[in-house]
Amino acid sequence: MHIKSQYFEDYTLGDFRETLGRTITETDFVVHAGQTGDFFPHHMDAEWCKTQPFKQRIAHGTLTFSVAIGMTATEINPEAFSKGYDRLRFIKPVHIGDTIRVKVTISEKTESKKPEFGQVNEHVEVFNQKDELVLVCDHILLANKKDK
Repeated sequence: MHIKSQYFEDYTLGDFRETLGRTITETDFVVHAGQTGDFFPHHMDAEWCKTQPFKQRIAHGTLTFSVAIGMTATEINPEAFSKGYDRLRFIKPVHIGDTIRVKVTISEKTESKKPEFGQVNEHVEVFNQKDELVLVCDHILLANKKDK
């Protein structure tokens, strides 16, 4: 089921949307390292990584997070805005060549301190091509109410 809600009242607990896959490439690693300044060998040194437990380079956690969240941004909702993310966890490593997909589920609705808004929490799960959970977080939205 795809969410097409705009106002707080339109969000339904349990509704979800899923993305198609996106393969993480070496270019993603290099661009992200350049943008963030994180050139740690875990991400950039293939030979050094061969001596480590995972035996290959690991995607920056922030790379996986930013790509995954970008994948979910398919519709603009002018009645809601992001308040941030909570409980971000990197569950399993993502490597060059892995394909990730994202599932976003409406997990909570609460009143906001401002009566014209409601708070909506979206539980975000990122899976690799083996259907293994690699990242989780909660996205917090403030959504306008219909009856302000």
